[in-house]
Amino acid sequence: MAGRILITGASGQLGSRVIDHLLSSLNVPASSVVAGSRDPGKLGDIEARGVETRRVDFDDEGGLAAAFDGIERLLIVSTDALDGAGTRLRQHKAAVSAAKAAGVGRIFYTSMPNPEDALITFAPDHLGTEEAIKASGIAYTIFRNGWYMENLFMSLPQALASGQWYSSAGTGKIAHIARDDIARAIAAGIAGPANGNVTYTLTGPEAHTTDEIAELVTAATGKPLSVVHVSDEALAEGMAQAGVPAPFIPTFVSFDANTREGKISMVTGDVKDLSGQAPRSLRTFLEANKAALHA
Repeated sequence: MAGRILITGASGQLGSRVIDHLLSSLNVPASSVVAGSRDPGKLGDIEARGVETRRVDFDDEGGLAAAFDGIERLLIVSTDALDGAGTRLRQHKAAVSAAKAAGVGRIFYTSMPNPEDALITFAPDHLGTEEAIKASGIAYTIFRNGWYMENLFMSLPQALASGQWYSSAGTGKIAHIARDDIARAIAAGIAGPANGNVTYTLTGPEAHTTDEIAELVTAATGKPLSVVHVSDEALAEGMAQAGVPAPFIPTFVSFDANTREGKISMVTGDVKDLSGQAPRSLRTFLEANKAALHA
């Protein structure tokens, strides 16, 4: 591998894990890695490992050219700007333009499965970013990341406390994957040989319905959990009554609608192909994290 690697969003849960796998699992020299964040002050632990840190703010288009200077491989971790006003796509396009101006050799990007046809409210952000990367003429590797197993902690503890999990996903399936398995695969993809343009879809080893997930939760915790199947409208109403902020409700409901319509049911072997390790199963993950389900 030649040239330096820059990981954006390095203070976040995914970016920090990618850097850890580059250094610890793949033995990439720290001198070859650059960690980027809007707030480099949050990167002290990474800097202590010999990694250079830089301020990378996608809202500061003028500063991005300097941030990407001397970088051969750039991982753009998608931002968390989900305001519905196009901010995220604008940020990503600014990063792509700056990468081209800086002479970056290859862009790696964290997208989502099936953005062309997904019902998720922010799918257009990912599709638009993929299109911008392809239009730039820069070599690219796109990682279409499946849903994190950790995301289940947003709803399962409350559901388990009541014994009922409200869902409009029906019998649709989803192959959740642990964040660390995604990070390991991304790190391997960045550090390994790269020829041509490629897109990977990173999923867990098996897709499950919500009823099947509930059974796994019950087996792991010993507490009963049943799924209450409702419509999208009823799910949205219930979220509102539970105090979920109104701007987030359409996105949360779109997750279930997307699953119900079979748009995220795919299972691929891309994680093992990249990292050499099979992703952990949801059963194993839930058993290892059952304490968090009681939070």
